[in-house]
Amino acid sequence: MAQVWNIDPTHSEVQFKVKHLVISTVTGTFKTFQGSLETDNDDFEGATAKFSLDTNSVDTNVADRDAHLKSGDFFDSEKFPKLIFEGKLEKKGDDDYKLVGDLTIKDTTKAVELSAGLGGTMVDGYGQTKAGFEVNGKINRKEFGLTWSQVTEAGGVVVGDDVKLHLNVQLVKT
Repeated sequence: MAQVWNIDPTHSEVQFKVKHLVISTVTGTFKTFQGSLETDNDDFEGATAKFSLDTNSVDTNVADRDAHLKSGDFFDSEKFPKLIFEGKLEKKGDDDYKLVGDLTIKDTTKAVELSAGLGGTMVDGYGQTKAGFEVNGKINRKEFGLTWSQVTEAGGVVVGDDVKLHLNVQLVKT
């Protein structure tokens, strides 16, 4: 019988990091997201993963930059309100997994592979079984149609192409 684990958004976070002017890093988060794992066993091997986030919930602590990210230059949040991932967990070691699947940003879908570490499972004070994963990876934003670019007078690039992804997710067994 399939077991469903839903992301607990109050104990989870979705972050990204991208180079700015090649010399510093800007960190952003997405505030609104949902997802689940569905598995037939206790160790998450082969679990089906579904995840989406609201591109309009991007937050870099700078309102003007957030508005630019939501615009047609980047996410085009009005036309493409969701970023979607669907894939599977593949076990590599005891608590070491890789998350492989299709990531859709705007109208572009590409295969991605992310690393996922299982932090463990625990029953909380309310009797709910929880599991924690830390997910890391990197994508090239231009491969997903996020091609806006600008060059400084000195020839430097304003926004780097590589985006580092970092998710800490707590899942609740339903």
